[in-house]
Amino acid sequence: LQLYEMRDVNTAPKLCFSLFGFLLFVVPNVITALSVGEIEDYQKYYNYLEMTQLLKSMALKYPHIANLSSIGLSVQGRELWVMRITKDPNADIPGKPKCKYVGNMHGDETISRQVLLYLVEYLLARFGEDARITELVTNTDIYIMPSMNPDGFEKSLEGDCNGVSGGRSNANNIDLNRSFPDQFDKINVTQEDIPEVTAVIKWILDQKFVLSGNLHGGTVVASYPFDDSASHKMQGYYSRSVDDKLFKHLALTYAKNHPVMRTGEPKCPDSPDETFKDGITNGAEWYDVPGGMQDFNYLNGNCLEITIELSCCKFPLASVLKKEWDYNRESLIAYLEQVHIGVRGYVKEATSGTPLPDVRIVVAGINHNLTTAQFGDYYRLLLPGTYNVSAVATGYMTSTAFGVRVAEGKAAELNFTLTPLGKEPIEGIAKSSTPTTTTAQAVSTSTEPSSTVPEMEAHQPIQPQKFRHHGYNDMELFLRMTDFPSITHLYSVGKSVQDKELYVMVISDNPTVHEPGEPEFKYIANMHGNEVVGRELLLNLIEYLCLNYGSDPEVTQLVNSTRIHIMPSMNPDGYEIAKEGDVRGYTGRNNSNNYDLNRNFPDQFTVITEPRQPETVAVMNWIRNNPFVLSANLHGGSLVVNYPFDDDKQGRSEYSKCPDDKVFQQVARAYSQENELMHKGHPCESLYPQEFFEDGITNGANWYNVPGGMQDWNYLNSNCFEVTIELGCVKYPKAQELPSYWEQNRRALLQFIHQVHRGVKGMVKDRKDGTGIPNATITVEEIDHPVTTSLAGDYWRLLIPGTYHLTASAQGYNSVKIYATVPEEGVEIVDFRLTRVHLEPNGQASKDLGATQDPAEVELQSFIKELSLGQGLEQLIQSTATESIFRYRRYQELSEFLRGLTLNFPKITLLRSLGHSVEFRTIWALEISNKPDEPEPSKPKIRFVAGIHGNAPVGTELLREFAAFLCINYGKNPAITRLINETRIIILPSINPDGRELAREKQCNSTLGMTNLHGKDLDTDFFGNASHRVVEAQPETRAVMNLILERGFSLSVALDGGSLLATYPYDKPVQPVENEETLKYLANVYATNHPKMYLGDTGCQINVGNIPDGVLRAAERQSHMGSMKDFSVDFGHCPEITVYTGCCLFPPAGQLATLWTENRKALLSMLVEVHKGVRGIVRDKSGKPIVGAMIVLNGGVRVFSGEGGYFHALLAPGNHNVEAVADGYQQQRHEVVVSAYEAASYIVIEFDMDNRIFGLPREFVVATAAASMTALVVTACIIWCVCSAKSGQQKDGFHRLRQHRDDYEDEIRLNSIGSKKSLLSNEFQDESESDEDTLYANANKF
Repeated sequence: LQLYEMRDVNTAPKLCFSLFGFLLFVVPNVITALSVGEIEDYQKYYNYLEMTQLLKSMALKYPHIANLSSIGLSVQGRELWVMRITKDPNADIPGKPKCKYVGNMHGDETISRQVLLYLVEYLLARFGEDARITELVTNTDIYIMPSMNPDGFEKSLEGDCNGVSGGRSNANNIDLNRSFPDQFDKINVTQEDIPEVTAVIKWILDQKFVLSGNLHGGTVVASYPFDDSASHKMQGYYSRSVDDKLFKHLALTYAKNHPVMRTGEPKCPDSPDETFKDGITNGAEWYDVPGGMQDFNYLNGNCLEITIELSCCKFPLASVLKKEWDYNRESLIAYLEQVHIGVRGYVKEATSGTPLPDVRIVVAGINHNLTTAQFGDYYRLLLPGTYNVSAVATGYMTSTAFGVRVAEGKAAELNFTLTPLGKEPIEGIAKSSTPTTTTAQAVSTSTEPSSTVPEMEAHQPIQPQKFRHHGYNDMELFLRMTDFPSITHLYSVGKSVQDKELYVMVISDNPTVHEPGEPEFKYIANMHGNEVVGRELLLNLIEYLCLNYGSDPEVTQLVNSTRIHIMPSMNPDGYEIAKEGDVRGYTGRNNSNNYDLNRNFPDQFTVITEPRQPETVAVMNWIRNNPFVLSANLHGGSLVVNYPFDDDKQGRSEYSKCPDDKVFQQVARAYSQENELMHKGHPCESLYPQEFFEDGITNGANWYNVPGGMQDWNYLNSNCFEVTIELGCVKYPKAQELPSYWEQNRRALLQFIHQVHRGVKGMVKDRKDGTGIPNATITVEEIDHPVTTSLAGDYWRLLIPGTYHLTASAQGYNSVKIYATVPEEGVEIVDFRLTRVHLEPNGQASKDLGATQDPAEVELQSFIKELSLGQGLEQLIQSTATESIFRYRRYQELSEFLRGLTLNFPKITLLRSLGHSVEFRTIWALEISNKPDEPEPSKPKIRFVAGIHGNAPVGTELLREFAAFLCINYGKNPAITRLINETRIIILPSINPDGRELAREKQCNSTLGMTNLHGKDLDTDFFGNASHRVVEAQPETRAVMNLILERGFSLSVALDGGSLLATYPYDKPVQPVENEETLKYLANVYATNHPKMYLGDTGCQINVGNIPDGVLRAAERQSHMGSMKDFSVDFGHCPEITVYTGCCLFPPAGQLATLWTENRKALLSMLVEVHKGVRGIVRDKSGKPIVGAMIVLNGGVRVFSGEGGYFHALLAPGNHNVEAVADGYQQQRHEVVVSAYEAASYIVIEFDMDNRIFGLPREFVVATAAASMTALVVTACIIWCVCSAKSGQQKDGFHRLRQHRDDYEDEIRLNSIGSKKSLLSNEFQDESESDEDTLYANANKF
């Protein structure tokens, strides 16, 4: 134009007019041409200019529902366009949730860019015509950003499936999906380098989106948070958010409507075998993405976002665009509709009705809050269920709706009005701060300030209103009717003597599971049945915590941060016979067996001879199975907090200090200081006028000696610090006095729970993969009381304020030491990361085998670890439901049962005869494995044996049921199926069938049937050396010995009766026992998984005292020669333990179901344990397996490599030396680390030929021998030459003599005086025999 103006000013108006006319003609046609709704053929990608023009044209065409804006600029100055689609798009109207789609974040992943453009046109064009689209657009505020990385797109090339063109990152070469703030690590990127990210972050925070989808390319799957983890393990680590189930639902919504995604098999060319169950995946489990956008949305906005991969090829040819749009259209729309699920509503100020923005919406049990938008509106996506929802704002009374029921489909509406603090009514029930519901059903509560307080308080929690004594049935009804499912969970830890449940109520924001980092706390009451105040206080406490959760800040904080277990009654039987008004009596104190439960626990100083009671056993198991940190045992009869130790070695009443004495004093004072009467230290002056406790606390033994107490057992056998709290002078006060007890103790009860959050806490993790290390030990220098980590690797260590030297150690890891300072208030977080010890031959550090490890091997290791930790076996058992009819079966019926298993489960069973008994009954062996007719030497092989004594048939019935349990659950239960697939299981249910036929039921001590028909106790008949055997082996013994001598077994478990313990070799009196640590460990595994055995109290009359951990060396029980377990160890090279399942040898059949329940977990634990230890293969350098190589463990125990060169040996957890020896090969040495919860360490032993001769290098020996041979040859030659010369002279003379014989004959006769012997003594001789004979003849003549 400037040129025209210079050449002829007068022509300018004409040219302008012409140009204006041209533009007037062209622009509408361009707009029309670019209107997708008219001529879109899905055959091309739009570049930035074309996309811009297209979006502008649609905004002009649909101004009533579309508004185009830019949220910022890219590095190269391109607009980050966002199309807002909703009714009245230029105004913010309350009641419409905001959702968004973002595409093309990676510039070379382009399908997302195009389908979002198509979606914009689809929504706009169909509004008013399609009822579904019309409703969606009317009620939803939709934002669509087709391209977050327009610079990268311009650089990318069509047809580039793998992203080699370099358009993935922005123009500063920074990956935008690794540049958002991350919860686990700092992202080192400057804002100037990522203007796109900066703009999107501001957009997210300003808009308060509810739902979002981030569209990518490279495969076909929907991925949900979290995208990374603290460990940043590259793959395989499931990083779970608290909304995990909701995220899975959202991801499934997209995936199930996509014809390829829903199959879970994208079949991408670069990863054809990659699959995703149901087409979805947890982000971090797929691969770790720090700094991702979806996690930022969830953690920093109100927004739930998933990442959706749309195609295998990142930038496919345009010819596939129509197909991809068809694939994704329904998914895109269905996903948007999910923004309307859950619960929604408004929060307003109570007096004025003003909308309140930034109010926190708290859902009990889901630790992820969101805030209200500018109109006080909120949208909380939730799955169908019942929830407690609170509205919390600074300066306002919290309002909570209890029991909000969310159904499928449209969101429930729940509105809140909040009352400003200081304006609530002084008396009565506050009418404000209460939620209202329309479609939701809820139970609403509000605060109730006390009318007795003369001045207004900021907040008054709701107090229990009804006080009475609760009998067992009344208490049970109270607990079962507590209707706060999101924060409560009721369970029983066992039963009393009279079969009353020992109930426990858990109160927490996630009550059913232990959350890593959240401490476990417990209260126990009514241990003495006639001391009832604690029972009622704990019922009051349950009510108080439930009613005030979500409204009272203290209660809400405690419940959200602590898992609180409350057992109102440990002795419900005693309570039932106690009498109201009892001041200091004993009626009801003990349990129904008349034992004092607080004198019934194992003691460090005194042997408790009384039988362990069922209540005691139940509580001990409960403590073992939960990582409790702090506890209080509530009693009555005085007013004081009593702390360990409760007794001492001398049994005197004197101060018995424990290592954590100062900690106990601190937590004890925390309670007593909140109870004014207790803190004065003069309780019960009318009853015990001389008694005084400074600050209301006392050392237990200093007060009076209590052996067998529960608090000391907690401290010595778990991580739990427990005190005993005496709540009042009267043991069973009148009901009308209960409100005063609540008032005196309610603050103290809460304050004591707070003490669990003192000291230090943290995680102990594997430095490499970030997984928690269970059973790691935390020690504090100068305090001799270590604590251990829970299954997740988290720990808590109560300490008083100060600086400490902490050490974290774990088997197989290098220890780490650190200094930590405990603050005056609160807890210090101290995390440890330990480095695993990996040793190769000769103790050298090994290479990282993770990259080359067989995926199946990795999966097996994960499986074994999962079953070994925590509730793994319990969960397995709970997932198997097989109903059984228990009865004793004689030989014939047992045989038919075993044959029935092989007929019904032919693919996994094989029944064979090992031999016959004296009366020709078959000794059966049943193999259970996935390939029972193949040897499979690489799999561990375990043997279960029972019935060696025919009068103890419980083991036979347990193994019969065990076999059925495994077979029935094969193919149904994944864990059982996996165990059978990975193990060779051999079951010998009865090896003395003749004796069994003679034995009689209900004969607990009878010896009838113990021996075989020859009167031989088979467990004294196993001799490997003929010199030890007096008579021929019994046929039953020979049959079993042959099986044992087949070798290949890694473990054997024999079941017997007459006691309750597990024994390990040897039965013969051997000192010391080789490999005793491992043998004892294996027995301990069984006992630990038995609910009674590990307690060490057999309850059998023939046993005196306790057996530590329920495990004993067999010879210490009853020493004898020729036992099966000794033979198995010495000649079968297989460790065997004997488990005695109960005191009665032949109990009534009615007890079999209980015995099965008690032993089922322990039997399964053996199937898991057999996969541990060390295993591997022995081969030479060429890869040829070496059979018969000797594997020496720790310089003693020997096992041998079998078919294929495989070997396996069980070892106790710890470090072990492994030596391998084979004829003709050099000896190999390895050091392995064995874990209690990980599958066997796998080692490959490769032998070199043995080049040593007499211990010297072969080269040296050969050279020396060659030199020696050379010297010998030279010496021999010299000798030969000398001898030859001498021999020649002598020989020559002799011939001359012969030649002139006639001339010298007379001379010979004269000089040859002597015998034939003297002639033969000459050194020369004749060459011919005839001549020699002549000489002899002449001599004789002479």
